[in-house]
Amino acid sequence: MGEMDVEPLKYGACLDPELLHLAEVSPLALKENPQIAEQLYSQWLSLPETVRLVKSLMDDAKEGMPLNFSNSVGTNAATGNALPSMFPAGSAPPLSPRSSSGSPRFMKRGLGAGPSSLGSPLKLVTEPEKEVIPQFYFRNGRPLPKELKRQSLEIIAQIFSGKLEGLQIHVTKEICKLPTFFSSVLFRKIDADGTGFVKRDAFVAYWMNSNMMTMDTAAQIFNILKHSDRSYLIQEDFKPILRELLATHPGLEFLQGTPEFQDRYAETVIYRIFYYVNRSGNGHLTLRELKRGNLIAAMQHADEEEDINKVLRYFSYEHFYVIYCKFWELDTDHDFLIDKENLIKYGNHALTYRVVERIFAEVPRSFTSKVEGKMGYEDFVYFILAEEDKSSEPSLEFKCIDLDGNGIITPAEIQFFYEEQLHRMECMTQEPVLFEDILCQIVDMVAPENETHFTLSDIKACKLSGNVFNILFNLNKFMAFEARDPFLIRQERENPTLTQWDHFARREYIRLSMEEDGEDASNGSGDVWEESVEAPF
Repeated sequence: MGEMDVEPLKYGACLDPELLHLAEVSPLALKENPQIAEQLYSQWLSLPETVRLVKSLMDDAKEGMPLNFSNSVGTNAATGNALPSMFPAGSAPPLSPRSSSGSPRFMKRGLGAGPSSLGSPLKLVTEPEKEVIPQFYFRNGRPLPKELKRQSLEIIAQIFSGKLEGLQIHVTKEICKLPTFFSSVLFRKIDADGTGFVKRDAFVAYWMNSNMMTMDTAAQIFNILKHSDRSYLIQEDFKPILRELLATHPGLEFLQGTPEFQDRYAETVIYRIFYYVNRSGNGHLTLRELKRGNLIAAMQHADEEEDINKVLRYFSYEHFYVIYCKFWELDTDHDFLIDKENLIKYGNHALTYRVVERIFAEVPRSFTSKVEGKMGYEDFVYFILAEEDKSSEPSLEFKCIDLDGNGIITPAEIQFFYEEQLHRMECMTQEPVLFEDILCQIVDMVAPENETHFTLSDIKACKLSGNVFNILFNLNKFMAFEARDPFLIRQERENPTLTQWDHFARREYIRLSMEEDGEDASNGSGDVWEESVEAPF
């Protein structure tokens, strides 16, 4: 019994102090000999290093400093590998397959983990500064830059200088950079009370403080023309600027003695604008449509060009002359209405009866004449623009051929219209072209996604869509296409920027003007083609 009591002491007394630095002691040994833990603790307290550590910690505690165990832990960790192992060489058990370098415990305590091994693994993350995004949407337009505002105010001050009652002249071109024929409508927009004068403060409030100056030109024109309670433009909104254009443009001075033709010219320009720009066809021209069209560029061109006939888009007087005279030729009783019998004579009886029936059934577009079975002047303008330039907006012709209105054109519908063309060719002793051949030719020209039918998208994507419609209901143009008229081909090559309508209007204007002057139309070629013929009005 005595030997058993002394044995643990002997075991603890003979322990080498260096062996007390073991990283860990077997739990089984401590369980069988609990006195070993006490002996080990006593031995550890007697070590010089421990005495220095405890003394240092006590001094820190007295001074109120936080306790820091990093030095002791780091020392043990650093010297742990240099201490002798408690296992004989070569008898150590193998380590776990997961090395210490890959252990999550060591990874958390790795680089930058902090000074304390007992600390939280959560890192203090500094929240990044929030990036301030400048405002990019302004409902009423972007505010005017300070420098531009200063320069504009200086110009305005010079213009209004010495005119205490305000201006009767207009500043449309100098400050607003708008066409000069917008002066009257802009003046009335600012002078809402109708005083006849525009004062400096009123102009600045409308043009600058309401952000009109920072809008693009299309938005400026849209807001100037439209009525305050509408979000779109109607035909009436364009009449004031057309009246001023007629009164001030040098190329239209000759019309000042004929008010009737001034009105017809203004109406024709407006109808052309809505035909090309108002793609929805509802008579409500939106800002989106205005921006997508070429009307703004045409207005600026008309303001800068003295020869109005060079402004081919919308404003050309020659184009108006052709449209009006063609209508007057068909309107034999001059009641400003034409019926089916009148329209069938168009282009020297070029159209088929079947397509004329479809037009007067108001399938492609409802008439504005409000007289049953009669087409008014506005309706005729839409008709002649669609007929003479089929590539510009083919939806009207598409609706004519789409008999059942299902949005596709089938071979049966094509055959329905071509049958009359075939019959007319036979009556004219022309060699007929079989429908099967025509259908193959149309498929080759259009190249539809599905060869069993044609969609409006197929037609719009085809550069030769006008020839497709000519084959079906305009015999004269169909025959010219088959014969490949070299005169027309030369025209197109010489002026590739001109549209089919531009070529047609030029030819017809020369013919009509020659007839008006009593000259032979056959002389309207060569040098005459290049000359500017004075309008008969």
